[in-house]
Amino acid sequence: MHTVWKGAISFGLVHVPVKMFSATQDKDISLRYIHDKCGSPLAYVRSCPICNREVEWEEIAKGYEYDKGRFVTFQKDELEQIQSAASKEIKILDFVDLKEIDPIYFQKTYYLSPAETGANAYNLLLEAMRQSGKIGIAQVSIRTKSSLAAIRVMENCIAMETIFYPDEIRPINQVPNLPEKTEVNEKELNMAVMLIEQLSTPFEPDKYPDEYRARLLELIGQKISGEEIKVAPEPQRANVIDLMAALQASLEAVKTDTGAAGAKKPAAKKPAAKTGAAKKSKTKETVS
Repeated sequence: MHTVWKGAISFGLVHVPVKMFSATQDKDISLRYIHDKCGSPLAYVRSCPICNREVEWEEIAKGYEYDKGRFVTFQKDELEQIQSAASKEIKILDFVDLKEIDPIYFQKTYYLSPAETGANAYNLLLEAMRQSGKIGIAQVSIRTKSSLAAIRVMENCIAMETIFYPDEIRPINQVPNLPEKTEVNEKELNMAVMLIEQLSTPFEPDKYPDEYRARLLELIGQKISGEEIKVAPEPQRANVIDLMAALQASLEAVKTDTGAAGAKKPAAKKPAAKTGAAKKSKTKETVS
């Protein structure tokens, strides 16, 4: 793995030298913009509309638009001056229970390993956190981005999860059309709870493959081989009007799947499709 940051964890007067590694990798399939007429990839050109010419990197500064069309600009050295020595430190401010943090706060996960001289301090912090059951809330700066972070134990490794600042979380009251009071039919509620219980299973991430990426890779392979492409249309889902009938049919479908599989729980994909769970997939298009 590639080291993305070097520094230290500090709590109290204890200093733990560490190296940081990305815990996740983006496996989205990147599609480029292509000129449909000739098949050539389109190029990204940095141009100035006033000077009417391409701009070189050494001529570029960063700016903040404080009013429409009005900017204050910063040179690289000016931005570097406001980065303190703390940019090489993960400073733990408090220890809390993980269950106190809503998942909406979490951003990206990193693994932390002990630096050459930090093994003893690293092991001490890891074991102390494991025994206390607490996680650390810290401040950290990675490159030019300042962030809060949660420091926790994952197996035999200290992990860091960057988390949003409170003012970066949008208030729920900004969401339109939320019910002021939830009123539901008691029978429908009981059946919905029963359906949730029937579909409940231990979380096994390997059961949830990226189906869109698999289909796109298959399509890419077919195009490379020159095969004729035939994409079957998705079946249209009818609007559900009778909730009770839909719940009853869902329960019966789950029982059928469970019976066919013996005593095993139903696979995650089938129930998700039957309950209309949204499948999240995205195609990230980049322009070089």
